[in-house]
Amino acid sequence: MKNIIKFRVTGFLTMLATVALFGVAAMFLWNALLPQLFGLPILTYWQAVGLMLLARILFGGLAHDFAGRKAGRGRGDAYMFHHGNKLREKWMNMSAEERKEFMEKEKDFFKFHKDFSRFNGLFGDEDKKDDKNE
Repeated sequence: MKNIIKFRVTGFLTMLATVALFGVAAMFLWNALLPQLFGLPILTYWQAVGLMLLARILFGGLAHDFAGRKAGRGRGDAYMFHHGNKLREKWMNMSAEERKEFMEKEKDFFKFHKDFSRFNGLFGDEDKKDDKNE
């Protein structure tokens, strides 16, 4: 649970720092170039941040997953486990015992990433379902 909180707090602080940095950069570039070239007004910091947000909404969209891909558009999650993914191919060719052995070897890795994943079938959830049915 502490890892999840730490992950989210770090992500939030990174997002705030990124917004602040891009706002300063947009304000600096706007004020250095556009008033002299085109006679446009000088921007304040908050106007520059608002302009960046507006550009993001109009041209970039807002939805991205953790890996930086646009969520719900294009390739998305289906692409991650298809089209020559070596880990998927290896996984699909394993027997049930080999999968269980692989999971035991990688237990710490999967334990951390299970909380952040939407792919429940990879983490031994089938075994839990079988135990409940018995």
